Amino acid sequence: MNMMKMMKQVQQMQAGLAAAQEKLASQTVTLEGAGGKLKVTATCDGNLTELVIDPSIIDPSDSEFLQDLLLQTINATIAKGKETAAAEMKKLTGGLDLPPGMGF
Repeated sequence: MNMMKMMKQVQQMQAGLAAAQEKLASQTVTLEGAGGKLKVTATCDGNLTELVIDPSIIDPSDSEFLQDLLLQTINATIAKGKETAAAEMKKLTGGLDLPPGMGF
């Protein structure tokens, strides 16, 4: 393969990866917990953007329940965002197994 052609392909892939990372930083996923009484939204790069808690699930005498529910729902939302990001990156890299966040 011609070295110039290969370098051009690498540059195109870099540009595509950068654009995908920018898109994923603004693309969101939302999951609900507690039968819809808890809603967590995060970007696909792992930043929480919204947290909605229905007051009916707040029990001052059992704060551990709410804490556990929050952790589970937040972690599930972030995991869903990472899955979405990995799928998008796989499309661009043609299945190459690149480490997360690698933009060359």
